[in-house]
Amino acid sequence: MASRRSPWLWIPSLYFTEGIPYVVVMTVAVIMYKKFGISNTKIALYTSWLYLPWVIKPFWSPLIDIVRTKRWWIVTMQLLIGAGMAGVAFTIPASNFLQYSMAFLWLMAFSSATHDIAADGFYMLGLSSHEQAWFVGIRSTFYRLAMIAGQGLLVMFAGHFEETIGLTSAWVLTFYCLAGLFLALFAYHGLFLPKPTEDRPNVSADLSSVFSQFLVTFVTFFQKKNILSILVFLMFYRLAEAQLVKMASPFLLDSRQVGGLALSTTQVGFVYGTMGVVMLTLGGILGGLLAARQGLKYWLWWMALAINLPNAVYVALSIFQPESFLAVNLAVAVEQFGYGFGFTAYMLVMLYVAQGEHETAHYAICTGFMALGMMLPGMVSGWLQESIGYQKFFIWVMVSTLPSFAVCWLIPLSSEFGKNQVEKESH
Repeated sequence: MASRRSPWLWIPSLYFTEGIPYVVVMTVAVIMYKKFGISNTKIALYTSWLYLPWVIKPFWSPLIDIVRTKRWWIVTMQLLIGAGMAGVAFTIPASNFLQYSMAFLWLMAFSSATHDIAADGFYMLGLSSHEQAWFVGIRSTFYRLAMIAGQGLLVMFAGHFEETIGLTSAWVLTFYCLAGLFLALFAYHGLFLPKPTEDRPNVSADLSSVFSQFLVTFVTFFQKKNILSILVFLMFYRLAEAQLVKMASPFLLDSRQVGGLALSTTQVGFVYGTMGVVMLTLGGILGGLLAARQGLKYWLWWMALAINLPNAVYVALSIFQPESFLAVNLAVAVEQFGYGFGFTAYMLVMLYVAQGEHETAHYAICTGFMALGMMLPGMVSGWLQESIGYQKFFIWVMVSTLPSFAVCWLIPLSSEFGKNQVEKESH
C-alpha cells in the first residue's frame, strides 16, 4: 500500500460517519417535523421517499469504480452531507421550510447512499483479508454507536435546547452542529484515510463494458432459483415494522387528547436512542449467535415471531396511555429486542440469495429491495394513522404481521445454512 495507517485511525470514525446521516434522514427528521406541527400523513409520505437513494444505489454503484478513487468519493460525500446539514439549519426558520429542508435532506440521502458504496468498497481495499474479518465487529459497533448518537444524544440535545432557547433555535443549532461535525470529519478523513495503491479508477473500463457487466449482474440475480419467492419474502417480512417505525415517534410525542403519550423530545431521544438501540443490538447479537449454532432454518419461525409479536406493546400503550416513563421504556425495549432478534433472519436470507458469482453486487441488490420494502408501506402509514387513530392503527399493524409469517413458507433453506456465517451488516 502506498500509504499505510492503523485501521484504528479510520475504521471507527468512517462507520460512525456512515451511520449518522442515515439516522438523521430516517428518524431525526421525523421527530423534527412532528415538533413543528407537520401532519403524520406528510411526515410519513415525505420521509419514506428518502429511502429511494438506498433502493436505487445499485444502479449507480458501478460509476464509483470508474470515476475517481473511493477515497475521493468518501471525503467528497462527507462534505456534501455537511452542506446538506447546514442547508436544513438555514431553511428551518423559513415559512415554507418543509419543501426547502426536504430538498437538503434529499441531498444528504443521495450523498449518504453513495458514501455507503464507497466506504464498503474502500474497507476491502484498505485492509488485508485478516483485518477485514477482525474489524467487521468494530465497524458494526461504531455504526450502532452512530444510531445511539443520532436517535438518542442528538434528539436529547435538541430537546434540551427546545426548553431553553425555543423550538426553532434549538433545531437550527442542532443541524449547524451536525454540519460542523461533518466538516471536521471531512478534514479528518482527508488526512487519515490511507491511500491504497489498489484504490484507483478503472480507467480501462468504458461505459459500454460497465453497462454490459451491470446488465449481466442484474440478469443473473433474477435468474436465481426461487427468486420470485425470495423477493416476496424481502418485500413482506417487515411489512408491519415498516408501518410502525414511521409512527412510533409521532405517537410518543403526540398529545394524550389525540391518543399519544405526550413525551418530550428529550424523553423520546432517551427511549429510542439509548434503551431502544441497546436492546436492538442485544437482540441482533443473540440472533446471530443462535443462527450460527443451529442454522437459520431452525430459528426462522422463532425470528418471525420475535419481529412481529412484540409490536403488540404499542396496542397496549395506545389503550392504557401509561404516564409511567419506565413502562414506556420497558415496552419499547421489548419491541426493539424482538426486532433485533427477528431481523437476523432477514439479513441471513439476503446472504443466502447473494451466494455465488457476483456475491457483493447481488447482496447490494437485496438491500435495495429491503429499502423498497420499508419505503412503500411507510409512505401510507401516516395517512392511515390519521384516518383511524393510533389504537386502530396499531391493531392494523398487528394484522399486517400475517404476511410476514406467510412468506416464511416460501424460503427453501438447507438445515446447515446460517451456521458459522460471517454476519454482514445492513440498514
